[in-house]
Amino acid sequence: MADITLPEEKCTVAIVGGGTSGLALAAELRRLSVGKVVVLERENEAGGIPRHCSHYPFGISEYNRLLKGPAYARRNSDTALRLGADIRTNTSVTALRRGGALEVAASEERYILNADRVVLCTGVRESSRAQRFIGGDRPKGVISTGALQSLVYLKGIKPFQRPVILGSELVSFSAIRTCAHLGIRPVAMVEEEDRIIARRLFQPFLALNNLPLYPGATDPRIIGREAVEALEFRDSCGRQHRIATDGIIVSGRFRPESALLHMSHLEVDPNTGGPVVDQFGRSTDPAYFCTGNILRPAETSAFCWREGVDTARRVAADLQNGEVRKISSVPVLARDPAIRFVVPQRLSLTDEHGGMDRFYLGLNEAVNAAVRVSCKENELWRGKLRSRPVRRIQIPLPEIRPDDPSAEIRVSIAR
Repeated sequence: MADITLPEEKCTVAIVGGGTSGLALAAELRRLSVGKVVVLERENEAGGIPRHCSHYPFGISEYNRLLKGPAYARRNSDTALRLGADIRTNTSVTALRRGGALEVAASEERYILNADRVVLCTGVRESSRAQRFIGGDRPKGVISTGALQSLVYLKGIKPFQRPVILGSELVSFSAIRTCAHLGIRPVAMVEEEDRIIARRLFQPFLALNNLPLYPGATDPRIIGREAVEALEFRDSCGRQHRIATDGIIVSGRFRPESALLHMSHLEVDPNTGGPVVDQFGRSTDPAYFCTGNILRPAETSAFCWREGVDTARRVAADLQNGEVRKISSVPVLARDPAIRFVVPQRLSLTDEHGGMDRFYLGLNEAVNAAVRVSCKENELWRGKLRSRPVRRIQIPLPEIRPDDPSAEIRVSIAR
């Protein structure tokens, strides 16, 4: 009954998350003359992860300028503000209600924000050591790349001298540059896959930094009671290694920031950990759209910025259609063991244009085979796929309008 007494406010579009995709979305909505656009950001400053990345390159495709992360974040925020978006920092959304009503907490104030449309842009976070089943002791000095960037760039704190980087994604190479900012010298990069996850063109960067790579590591264990003393693991040949170190950077293995989703009525995809959406980014409650890395972990800022702009156009078009409409859709299934996830997970049966024109795939294993998209017995598309996990994989999304709403779209590897 207490919720009934909360003050209420109205807006046209509420954006949950003021990172790259959320700010690009807000700016584009205002360019399209969409009414009241409110961005709700729980941090004390909008901008998202780039605020913590005080290095290049950001902004080349978006602004035709080479920017460091904080300058890029400010540019995104300033652009949205200049165009008339209302950015509210230190503001958290505590619940998602049906039909676009949000429970909001800001300082000591609580209220209900009723939006014609809501867009979720809460992004991703790195997996913790527990989620990655990293054993051993529980000493101080074990942090994520995001925490490292916050300590180094925002607070000027040097948490260790000679850490080990556990992971080899693009963000792991960002950790090397972050360490260099305060003279921290990583002693090794340890990867559980049989080679680095980032593209091989980054591997010479390890040699330039005199940083040995240990691929194919298994059973990693952290040693140290009060502080980190070493990382132990076995290599692909079963040999035991012990690397002396004073810190561990647990890097990558991103997961969508989806706590709000799990507490809500919206359907969550167990494979991505993010929302189930159609080709327009619309969730299972058609008042809610989603964009950015909440859809799938994890993409670059430039990719998320572009996706935010595209989603803004879809939301603006949906608003022109008037009231929220429930649209029939068919599921997209990827039950092949090699495929970890597919986005979008549903295709709406509509004559609307401007939706995604590509499926986004995630893999559980390296694939060098044909991938096919089919509906019933009809093959809609087939193409060659040669890729590894944690890579950007996109395949054409055919223009599908099945007559049978009970049909299923299947994405599979043709063996």
